[in-house]
Amino acid sequence: MTRLEAAFAKGRPALVTFITGGDPTPDATPAILDALVAGGADVIELGMPFSDPMADGPAIQAANIRALGAGTKTADIFRIARDFRARHPATPLVLMGYANPMITRGADWFANACAQAGVDGIICVDIPPEEDAEIGPALRAAGVAFIRLATPTTDAARLPQVLEGSGGFLYYVSVAGITGKQKAAQASIEEAVARLKASTDLPVVVGFGVRTPEQAAAIAVHADGVVVGSALVDLVAAHGAHAADAVRELTHALSQAVHGAKGA
Repeated sequence: MTRLEAAFAKGRPALVTFITGGDPTPDATPAILDALVAGGADVIELGMPFSDPMADGPAIQAANIRALGAGTKTADIFRIARDFRARHPATPLVLMGYANPMITRGADWFANACAQAGVDGIICVDIPPEEDAEIGPALRAAGVAFIRLATPTTDAARLPQVLEGSGGFLYYVSVAGITGKQKAAQASIEEAVARLKASTDLPVVVGFGVRTPEQAAAIAVHADGVVVGSALVDLVAAHGAHAADAVRELTHALSQAVHGAKGA
């Protein structure tokens, strides 16, 4: 069983958390990652900073700017990942980002670097299923899950293509827009999750616009997991290198809400 499979095999919904690597500095990121683990996160997404994060709202855009301003490079992200894996051998770590940093040195190089660093999966926002050949075969050959995104506009005709070659979990983007700004109606999330779960055995995880324990718990009643990102990134913006305590406290509240949502 892979680390990602184990994270979703605990008999309860999983909390998936996101922070941007290198925000506020590469040296500050490890303590923030440790705080996510201590707070009860089941899966951690580590954002790879990029100059044009088109799918992200103001909070994560600003985090990318801070990280790049601190000189964060792809090498720093892999160093952070390797060190994280040494400290936390069981917690899944997923890199989330955009195609340019992932394929600029070639898909094989990137996939092998992920495997060597103990990265469990990749979410690439701007490589659609139709362009899977750009990176998908290399990731799968290296044993790294290529986690795909489904959205409110992913219809029944396109869903099989989204699922083909997908691994780890299916990330349902609950709003047609950028991260952190909108909140989807609960009824629409319930309907979408039911539709997706009827088409795949992968865990279905819901993200975008989830900020509070109450929102996370309501979604977790129906989904296999919930992603929280911008609310945690906001804490890093507010507290900088001293954000670990605040991050741990919010993560703990979120994990309690998500883990207990189905009465587990």
